[in-house]
Amino acid sequence: MQLQSFQILVFAIFIFWILGISIFFLKKTSSLKAIGLSLIFIGSCILIGYIIYLWNHLGRPPIKTLGETRLWYSLFLSIIGIITFLRWKLKWIVLYTTFMSMLVLVIDLLKPSTFDQTLMPALQSPWFIPHVIVYMIAYAFLALAALTAIQGIIDVYNKNYQENTLKAADNIVYIGFAFLTFGLLFGALWAKEAWGSYWTWDPKETWAFITWMCYLIYIHLRHQHPKSQLTPLWILAFSFVILLICWFGVNYLPSAANSVHVYGS
Repeated sequence: MQLQSFQILVFAIFIFWILGISIFFLKKTSSLKAIGLSLIFIGSCILIGYIIYLWNHLGRPPIKTLGETRLWYSLFLSIIGIITFLRWKLKWIVLYTTFMSMLVLVIDLLKPSTFDQTLMPALQSPWFIPHVIVYMIAYAFLALAALTAIQGIIDVYNKNYQENTLKAADNIVYIGFAFLTFGLLFGALWAKEAWGSYWTWDPKETWAFITWMCYLIYIHLRHQHPKSQLTPLWILAFSFVILLICWFGVNYLPSAANSVHVYGS
């Protein structure tokens, strides 16, 4: 699909997402809120259709480049935002996740991927697909946790803090951390098959471990000091910064020049 076609598709997605958000927030009745969520979901379904098209067109899963993984990230984030609202009834989550999903697609518009059908031998492992997809799900959940943390920090300073905010963050982190752990395990199995070693302290692997440890610290802090509010919220926000460095920031570090994890943007 050419860039112009992708622009038209993104425009259609944005129409559904913006219209859905508008109805969801401007209308008070539960039936209209349901319509708003449905419109957001339709926009996500269009994105699903595009990913399926790419998969069929390329003859491989579209998870090779950062641009391709951003498509998955935008999709998972928009859907997880709806699911999270239905579970915890935090209205602002829908706004935040939809906005972030749009922002990610805008980045793909400004920096489109060069699609090709080839996969280097290292990426032809059966562990490659679950490794990347599981990580994208983890990143989407942990982005939502970071947004929840930022909202919690704002509420604390405005003396409008709600205990439900941190409880929601805890549950979101537990899910995201579980997927993050599976991502590490699948990555180790992939590395063993592709390069003969489970772990080599490659820059990407090192930052993945640092990211995993940051969220583990948050979980332990919440377990040991359940009454603490501001400190865990700041740790959660900081952890997402580390996650972003792991995801695409590592590519710009000098140490990543010879990294086996750098495949394209």
